[in-house]
Amino acid sequence: MRISVVVPAYNEEKLIGGTLRSIHSAATAFQERGWSYELVVCDNGSTDRTADLARAEGARVVHEPVRQIARARNAGAAAAMGDWLVFVDADSQPSPELFAAVGDAVAGGACLGGGSTVRMQDTRLWLHAGTGLWNCISRACRWMAGSFIFCERRVFAEMGGFNEKLYAAEEIEFSRRLKSRARRERKRLVILHRHPLHTSARKAHLYTPWELTRFLLRTVLSGGRTLGSRQQCNIWYDGRR
Repeated sequence: MRISVVVPAYNEEKLIGGTLRSIHSAATAFQERGWSYELVVCDNGSTDRTADLARAEGARVVHEPVRQIARARNAGAAAAMGDWLVFVDADSQPSPELFAAVGDAVAGGACLGGGSTVRMQDTRLWLHAGTGLWNCISRACRWMAGSFIFCERRVFAEMGGFNEKLYAAEEIEFSRRLKSRARRERKRLVILHRHPLHTSARKAHLYTPWELTRFLLRTVLSGGRTLGSRQQCNIWYDGRR
């Protein structure tokens, strides 16, 4: 069994090193099973040292010049050679326990893919409450957070990967399709929760609560049409870091 860990990255020189070191550490859980792993970073048009720092940490770097999260993940997956794909965002740090739980799910044979609950590296009450709400929704609906997704590579390829018509929330749309696929194959999609993914709360530092709420309201009121516009999804694409 070979696992491909895919990390999409844009101008992540501040965090990429720590993320990749945490992935190498977490991947000992795969090696203990006798599985191999590879680390693929998709540099999504960075103008800083992201690619060089990724190579220094032992990652294979591929490039996707068009700035879009779905495209970056798909390009990384296309270059991957593993039997299973694990997508980890460049501002997140998985633990060995989380990767061990992925290994259990994969080895069990009844799972087609899944995700994890998240824990923000911030103690502010409103952010803690929002994260808790998301985790409840994620587990109830089996919606995968974009910061951590795993999937059988065969199925990912047959489904066409992430929807490149979307500039945000592509993980929700992918979750829905993967759930339907799992039902057809009499398998399941799981949201792991015993060892949450530790992820950066930088958006809460870079944007005000009103900016974040305004994006959410605009998306809801438009029936999701804003998700097909890079300009409307500016909190992912305006380059703030």
